[in-house]
Amino acid sequence: MPPEDITALLGLHVGDGNTDMLQEVNSMINKRLKDVLFTDQWSDACMERLSPFGYILVTSQRMQGVLLLVFAKYYHLPFLRGVQTETTRTGLGGYWGNKGGVSARMSVFGHTICFLNCHLPAHMENSEQRMEDFESILQQQQFEGQASTGVLDHDVVFWFGDLNFRIDELEIPAVKTAIDNNKLTMLWEKDQLNMAKDSETVLVGFLEGPLKFPPTYKFDVGTDTYDTSGKKRKPAWTDRILWRLRATAPFGPAPNAGKRGSVSGLSSGTKVTQHFYRSHMEYMVSDHKPVSSIFTLQFPYKVDMPLVTIMVEDEWNSIADATCTFKAVPNFARSSWDWIGLYKVGFKHHKDYVGYVWAKQEEADYHRVTFTEEELPKGSGDFILCYYSNNTSTLVGVTEPFQIQLPTSSPAGSPSDDSSDFTSEDDSTVVGMKTKSRSPSPRKKKHRTRHSQSRSPSHSRSRSGSPALPEMKGLKLQAGLAHNTTDGSASGNTPEGTDREKEKASAEAGKTGL
Repeated sequence: MPPEDITALLGLHVGDGNTDMLQEVNSMINKRLKDVLFTDQWSDACMERLSPFGYILVTSQRMQGVLLLVFAKYYHLPFLRGVQTETTRTGLGGYWGNKGGVSARMSVFGHTICFLNCHLPAHMENSEQRMEDFESILQQQQFEGQASTGVLDHDVVFWFGDLNFRIDELEIPAVKTAIDNNKLTMLWEKDQLNMAKDSETVLVGFLEGPLKFPPTYKFDVGTDTYDTSGKKRKPAWTDRILWRLRATAPFGPAPNAGKRGSVSGLSSGTKVTQHFYRSHMEYMVSDHKPVSSIFTLQFPYKVDMPLVTIMVEDEWNSIADATCTFKAVPNFARSSWDWIGLYKVGFKHHKDYVGYVWAKQEEADYHRVTFTEEELPKGSGDFILCYYSNNTSTLVGVTEPFQIQLPTSSPAGSPSDDSSDFTSEDDSTVVGMKTKSRSPSPRKKKHRTRHSQSRSPSHSRSRSGSPALPEMKGLKLQAGLAHNTTDGSASGNTPEGTDREKEKASAEAGKTGL
């Protein structure tokens, strides 16, 4: 199970960025059956730790022991579009998922980004097999859509995981002596992945920060001692984080290993900056040590308008106040299964709502919906409204936080559905996506109370939550790798699980699943 404190691994103590990955969660058969019905403990731990900072689970993908999670700030959700995931098995000739890769791709403010998490073949002698599996994963993973079809067709690719590359030529005593004397450059020059960059075409354009931390494998579990078992594995940097920008011109010569840059960019203005690349020796739950990195992505905005704008008053003081108005952009493909959810600030994922109402389909510029007493919270607090698109399986419109302070004397309604748990059936690495914040944590944000007598769209304050574009300098990502086991916890209900949807499930069309 995860350690009690994963703050350092998630990068919450530095900056405002996060992309985290977990490798080799428990993939035993009994654990897999449990994970079909329940969320694994690593997913729960990451959501629990990130949600108070305004991070929402965007998507997840799992392949046995490989878990990939992507998180984003709630107010950037409308600008994450075309979310898709892929899985490729390479174990036992492609039939078993103990080895392979999982990915998640999306468009972020109009720029395409792909996260690829791989678990490649082990052992010193299998360096060629690792490259063959990587090429196979790239060939098999194809996404729908016009702009980006394969992994390497994206503007930015982050490649990470237990890549299993080892240190060639040197014997174990020489490797350990170099580690003890902090002569890591000597080991880096013999690292199989670094050497492969000079000869493997598929690696052209991939960058990695300097390996200034000791090899992260293999340790006696619960210690900082390299393997003392009968196998006595040679220490190696098996856990890696690399990135690549789509080539707009032929790549020049690879930079010198000792001077490899941490800043890269496209001619279109997209720029990736790595701020640090480190291991976490304090985590001892595995024979690997976690690895993390923080990146900043900077790019010009190609998309700056949400597909749906929701307008709501600053405060709901009575049940009669519980209304909102929304407007969709022209040509946005709405569905009769779209809904607007009411979320408490600090929610974890799109199913973690307090209540919801179906989005109306009338032919009008503005649409008004009303929440009934049963769909409202029983206490006061800060809340957010989000528009869920059934066709894209994502939240395409969000408001800024507003206050609900209903009279305590109001009769108690029927309890609302508790959907705070999230069901995932996929295996993979955990990726949490963070973006640069323009304001304090939502839990600390103060709001001005303003209650208007008029509720027409022209008088309601628009609280779309869109970032102030000139103020946003870039997208900040924190990446991390960890190895451990998973377990389960109960999942909750969603609008998709209502009788109405069950009755018409066969008629639903055009849905793309996460």
